[in-house]
Amino acid sequence: MKVLFHPDRADMHLSSVLYALSDPVRLSIVSDLHKQGECTCGGIDVSVVKSTMSHHVRTMREAGVVHVRVQGTQRFLSLRKDDLEERFPGLLNSILHAYENSKEPIPEP
Repeated sequence: MKVLFHPDRADMHLSSVLYALSDPVRLSIVSDLHKQGECTCGGIDVSVVKSTMSHHVRTMREAGVVHVRVQGTQRFLSLRKDDLEERFPGLLNSILHAYENSKEPIPEP
């Protein structure tokens, strides 16, 4: 089985994190993870096909925004809140606060 890459806290780059959080679908996923905690990819309600969801998860994982835990055929996502707060203090809370106040609709595919 392929080992999934998760950057160390020190190797997380602001530009990568901001890029990962710049997409409305990914921002919606992060918001759901913030509210719900760890859940499976299928447990997140976004209107994208499976391959697109995989792309979004990979982008966030490689930026250090989420951690993916594999258990059998399931992939569990969790938000790397502590790592993000340590590396970029206040960034995640500011972005989530702004997102919740704006509630931009997610574009339909």
